[in-house]
Amino acid sequence: MSDRIFGVFGMILSAVYVWQAMLTEESFLSDPVGPKAFPVIIGIVLAAASLFIILLPDAEPEWPRLKALADIVISAGVMFAYAWFLPVLGFVLATILASAFLSWRLGARPLPASVAGVVISLGIYSIFHLVLGLHLARGPLGF
Repeated sequence: MSDRIFGVFGMILSAVYVWQAMLTEESFLSDPVGPKAFPVIIGIVLAAASLFIILLPDAEPEWPRLKALADIVISAGVMFAYAWFLPVLGFVLATILASAFLSWRLGARPLPASVAGVVISLGIYSIFHLVLGLHLARGPLGF
């Protein structure tokens, strides 16, 4: 039953996604495909996957125990906090904190999790900002 509920939720999400994609205004200087094509394709793939889940559900899952469920909720909260504090702390610092915490929750000891947070943050920053030239949120440290 839970698979079918998840599938219906996916179908609703895909319909809203395609609807919002269709509301995208096109510029007179757009390419032949236009800005709507990629989001519509994603929505169609999501709808197909959701339909598959509805029609061919798995056996009832074994839900996680309370501790595991709490870990999931806390990790989701960390991701929401990451999005909230990204403009305030900047990409590098917010990513260090979030990835270090999530590494720790995945089983690393505190010191290796902290090192992983720094390496992950600086690695992503190097690739996206220095190599690809994308602008990332600047924090109080200027980067």
